[in-house]
Amino acid sequence: MGDKVVVQVEDLLKVYGDGHKIHALDHVSFTVREGEFVSVMGPSGSGKSTLLNMLGALDKPTSGQVIIHGQDMTQLRDVDSFRAKTVGFVFQLHNLIPTLSSAENVHVPMQGQGPSPAQRRQRAEELLTLVGMRDRMNHVPGQLSGGQRQKVAIARALANQPAILLADEPTGNLDSQSGDEVMSLLEDLHSRHGMTIFVVTHDMSIARRTHRVLVMKDGRIVREDMIGQPFEEDLKMFRQSGLGRALLGENGVTADSLDGWLTSNDQAALRQVLARVSG
Repeated sequence: MGDKVVVQVEDLLKVYGDGHKIHALDHVSFTVREGEFVSVMGPSGSGKSTLLNMLGALDKPTSGQVIIHGQDMTQLRDVDSFRAKTVGFVFQLHNLIPTLSSAENVHVPMQGQGPSPAQRRQRAEELLTLVGMRDRMNHVPGQLSGGQRQKVAIARALANQPAILLADEPTGNLDSQSGDEVMSLLEDLHSRHGMTIFVVTHDMSIARRTHRVLVMKDGRIVREDMIGQPFEEDLKMFRQSGLGRALLGENGVTADSLDGWLTSNDQAALRQVLARVSG
């Protein structure tokens, strides 16, 4: 991870409605540095997608500031050019053009951005090879599986070498195996190519595969977690489970029902371990 700040959000506010106002984002502030792999979690209506729209210049804040790659979003004159060159989008629905081949879909963001047709073809082939889809270059979306479509969508998002990749529930419409393949691809883009990635998800198992988790509720970031080693993260999840809370006597849950399963010494040992794990 570098020291360069790619995303800077300061006191971001987004209010909808004239009468009964809804604070979709309520004074949100954070930074993302170059090479970070960040996820945002929270229930429906917590502000995750609204925040992503702000980062991608798809919506404007009521107040506050969003700076992406040194560019203040409130000062943008050519939003389309900014999005094409600076931000790569991966949506829950792949949004591929159904009549175009995989390669042609990857060409689309590059049109009007400088590369010649030959350069676009070469870049598309390179990117589809990168995501493991070189053998499907000439297939249209209808000939691809859900996971394959999402891989093509990721290749398309990388077409103009963006400063940051924004992914909105990228595995939300996929089965577990395809979702795992897509997340493995994002992990590879981060670890091997230093890509800065910002993922919105409601799935803790997805968030745990990133390095930093911002937890949102009611338009605010209520917690930030740095993801550690897998064993430590498993302990954290265990601590929040019903069994973990029972062992610690939290929220009125008692360990009486555990007597037939765990000895008093077992319970004491587990309590000692869990007490060291932050919730």
